[in-house]
Amino acid sequence: MSVEVNYLTVHSVADAEALTDKVRAAADYAQEWLLGQIGDPLGLFRQMKFEPVGFHPISHGALNLVEQINQTWTFLVAIAAAKQLLMLHPEAGGFRIAPGAHASLPLDIMSEVEGLVGAETFAAVSPRNNDKLQKDLGKLQGRIEKHRYVFFLSPLFPGTARRPQFESGGIQVWSVDV
Repeated sequence: MSVEVNYLTVHSVADAEALTDKVRAAADYAQEWLLGQIGDPLGLFRQMKFEPVGFHPISHGALNLVEQINQTWTFLVAIAAAKQLLMLHPEAGGFRIAPGAHASLPLDIMSEVEGLVGAETFAAVSPRNNDKLQKDLGKLQGRIEKHRYVFFLSPLFPGTARRPQFESGGIQVWSVDV
């Protein structure tokens, strides 16, 4: 596993597990902070929303706790998707991962072998929330990658499984579990 300038590279399941360990460590730090808090609950919520009391899931830099929660699930879904893609496409040479709104890649996940695999990822209560699934399918529709995917985490669809009921235009849709 190597950390590149603006994305992560995963060549093996061990790389993915090492990234998951980093995410868990950041969550551990946040939990320690939370356990030490007493006093006004609105003050606590204010700190969680506006103050840098949380930790980035990978770099462990300071974030507000609400952003840490969002980033945690963004990264965990992308890591789980990369693990699945390693099994589906061992010929891909590994995967570059840059999930989130400020990503440095055109897609959340792209194969090292250019043009082979591309994927978008997200976590939501329902894959239909904010039309996220349809937006990701639309984004992938015009892509040239031979294999295109959307991976999502939702409590309504537990487990890692292909979800053909959501597929369109030759784009596979999978739920993942972390």
